[in-house]
Amino acid sequence: MSKPLRANASPPGRQLVAGRNRRARNAVSYDDRMGAETVGMHMPAVVTLDDLAAMNASDQNGHRYETSPEGVLSVMPPADSEHAQIASRLLAWLIMAGWPAQQVLQVAGIRVPGSRRDGGRIPDVSVWGKAPPRGVWLPVAELLLVIEIVSPGSEAMDEVTKRREYASAGIPQYWVVDRDDAQTVTLYQLSGADTYAEHAKMPLVWLLQTDPADHFG
Repeated sequence: MSKPLRANASPPGRQLVAGRNRRARNAVSYDDRMGAETVGMHMPAVVTLDDLAAMNASDQNGHRYETSPEGVLSVMPPADSEHAQIASRLLAWLIMAGWPAQQVLQVAGIRVPGSRRDGGRIPDVSVWGKAPPRGVWLPVAELLLVIEIVSPGSEAMDEVTKRREYASAGIPQYWVVDRDDAQTVTLYQLSGADTYAEHAKMPLVWLLQTDPADHFG
């Protein structure tokens, strides 16, 4: 499950480990042996997006590190095979329908604007109006859709926290794929005042029988 850690609170005995993945002058580096729990013990008082990129690059166990605009760090476990299969089916569905491959990305980082600082999220699938520029944390200006596949323990994060953040960022659509027997997909559309309204809900197999163009107004 994801493990939220508050990045704006200095943990006791905090130490920085020198490594090879320094992304900016003031970024923290982590060596390749550091896992999720170790990073929590060595976390800096304020985790920047450069720090976050270094943490993701250094973790060889496949953990995914994200932060909210409020500075709360979340550590997600490596995806299991069902999670990977769902993501692959969605990617194939979009690309086979004619969506340009360079506009359909898997686990690409996005910059989530906040009032005082930006957060960094890594949605499972993202769909873009045009190919985004090369970068680690992409601006959301051309982002049309983000899809999150629920993992055990991530229900509140995906259904509440990220739904609020993505709506506040102005992302037109947000889809959540549950891990129930039907792999139910809930399709949210932006509905004024930076909130999402449920547009449709259906099993994944039903969604994959539709034309993606039907869901983009």
